[in-house]
Amino acid sequence: MTEETGLPASFELAWGVRDRPTKGPKRGLSLEQIVDAGIRVATAEGIGGVSMSRVAGELGTSAMSLYRYVGSKDELLWLMIDGAFGQMNAAEPVEGTWRERLEQWARIQLTALRRFPWILSIPISSAPIMPHQMRFMEWALRALGGTRLTEQEKMSVLLLITSYTRSFAGLSGDIAAAVEAGNPVAQAAVTGYGALIKRLTSAEEFPALHAVVDSGAFDDEDNPSDALEHDFRFGLDRIFDGVAVLIQRRE
Repeated sequence: MTEETGLPASFELAWGVRDRPTKGPKRGLSLEQIVDAGIRVATAEGIGGVSMSRVAGELGTSAMSLYRYVGSKDELLWLMIDGAFGQMNAAEPVEGTWRERLEQWARIQLTALRRFPWILSIPISSAPIMPHQMRFMEWALRALGGTRLTEQEKMSVLLLITSYTRSFAGLSGDIAAAVEAGNPVAQAAVTGYGALIKRLTSAEEFPALHAVVDSGAFDDEDNPSDALEHDFRFGLDRIFDGVAVLIQRRE
């Protein structure tokens, strides 16, 4: 830790406010290489496969070499989250209304969580403090810049959207993983939920549920991705509707 920021040395190195180590073995190693190796391991084996020794093996070096750059596995996991967002190479949404820009922002986040689902397995223990995450947060705040929301309200909107996006990514990801793994219950529910409901229940006992089935709400079961897109957009639109009401109150 340092007196300047109070953050671990590896975080300061990621921010560029600390010089990289120059002494000891494997001088050609860099923090970026370590983070990228960690991301590769997590993507291939899941977050459970990540350890200092496993990442060191990916780089052809020893775990002790990594500790010159990263103080602990927990630090590495935080760095990996930030590195994953950096690998998205996404551009800041700058066109359109605040609503259109925030939708693009939420979709970037959803895409990142789907590309790197192991991120959802890492507990959140603080607000974003890493470079790519801070920049991503800045984009959303800029999108709300033309509104009359207070700065606290803007931050609360970001938290609301992020919470929704993470929840949706986790739920849809769990279902997709179960189907891919051949779980018969998951496959039956995804490919024929409406028919399954009718086989298991009666309209007399479950009239409201049968009304949903009869309405055709589950008719797009042959295209799960379309159904997921509809559900994500529906929830996001309802969040934005609420934010729009709050903005109108400020005008």
